[in-house]
Amino acid sequence: MDHKNYSYYACYNTYMPKTSHDSETVAKGQQVITACAFIHHSFDGIEKVFLPKRADAKKFLPGVYEIPGGHIDFGEDIVSGLKREIKEELEVNINVGDPFAVFDYTNEIKGSHSLEVIYFATLTSEPEEIRLHAEDHSEAIWLSEDEIDTIINPLKGAKDPEFTAIQKAFSLLKGEQLDLAN
Repeated sequence: MDHKNYSYYACYNTYMPKTSHDSETVAKGQQVITACAFIHHSFDGIEKVFLPKRADAKKFLPGVYEIPGGHIDFGEDIVSGLKREIKEELEVNINVGDPFAVFDYTNEIKGSHSLEVIYFATLTSEPEEIRLHAEDHSEAIWLSEDEIDTIINPLKGAKDPEFTAIQKAFSLLKGEQLDLAN
């Protein structure tokens, strides 16, 4: 079987045809579950996060740096779906850790309401093995906590839940405790 047009679903122990789950496929009135991977790596003792930049041709948040991930299929295990999405988009495998952030948003392009769950993740291979697909991402960067402010985009802003989640992740990686009152 040519696996190019199929995705492996661990929950079913089988391959199934790939489906389109991009941020532009109409899903009016639907709830969408999205899982994302805060892929972090230490470079010379400095912890950094991998952030690809959405392709400028995307209708939803073009040119915005994002935590990579994607939509989870109906009935699919969320961690298996996250691994599948990262493999499809970046051609690498990841180890998935604990979830640390959850938020919701409305995608006006799709007409859907999304629930996004962000997990800690590490690569199973070297960072140089990441491959971007031009239809998804135009470029990518590894940023330290001190560099995060450089990617604030007017389409999202510093108060954006994904941006806030990145800050939270760096705090947790340093061993800081969550403020459960907020």
